[in-house]
Amino acid sequence: MKNKSRIFENAVHGIFLILGLITIACVLLITIYLIIAGIPAIKEIGLFKFLFGKTWASTASTPSYGILPFILTSIYGTAGAILLGVPVGFFTAVYLAKLAPPKIKATVQSAVKLLAGIPSVVYGLVGMLILVPAIKNIFGIPDGASLLASVVVLAVMILPSIISVSMTSLEAVPKDYEYASLALGATPVETYFKVSVPAAKSGITASVVLGVGRAIGEAMAVIMVSGNVPNMPSLFQSVRFLTTAVASEMSYSSGLQREALFSIALVLFLFIMLINAALNFFLKRDKER
Repeated sequence: MKNKSRIFENAVHGIFLILGLITIACVLLITIYLIIAGIPAIKEIGLFKFLFGKTWASTASTPSYGILPFILTSIYGTAGAILLGVPVGFFTAVYLAKLAPPKIKATVQSAVKLLAGIPSVVYGLVGMLILVPAIKNIFGIPDGASLLASVVVLAVMILPSIISVSMTSLEAVPKDYEYASLALGATPVETYFKVSVPAAKSGITASVVLGVGRAIGEAMAVIMVSGNVPNMPSLFQSVRFLTTAVASEMSYSSGLQREALFSIALVLFLFIMLINAALNFFLKRDKER
């Protein structure tokens, strides 16, 4: 029996090892392909002109391939979505995990799961039909398709990830921590925010990482509410993100234009990798402390 169980454990271990290696191989293949496809255009255009050029006119008689507006728009849009979405998601998670009555908790959890299952094109459609006209009327601008509309849509889209992962982390905190805090005279709210939240910090940070990844990588919803114009980023002006730059032109591109789009995808890929690496570094440093 011991030999059979050992063989079974080894077999399961081998299967998981193979699956892990396949995942690593997929990431490596994507990385290698993007490097091979993206480097030629950067060499031809010039790294400085490509990254810091302010004009993108890929179909002009004299084409220009500067992606600084796309980079800044992606940074501002993601930062804005995080600033709006993280506080709402965090406090909602704390309320649901620690304070909400069972019926309210079950109802809101169902709504959060529904939000997570809605396709991104539906978010974009609702934003285009409701949010964009609302921004136009409230602020009196010619067109509501803007960076602000993109930020609001992205903030809503990242809520399910932040709420669900943060809730799971908060509920996994041992009850003994909270009982000890309450026994020392702390109020329930003080206990939740000064004991439970710090204990679940790694999980909450992981939820923010997931939110950042979705905000940076979203294309369909953003392309419907941003205006998709390669302007330098402004809150009430139509803009274009790195993702939408690739999605909007790839179908009809050719030659250097197509290679430049692969270069944009490479920049986006490296951008996401750097953010994840930085966040993981700070997480590991906090754990060591």
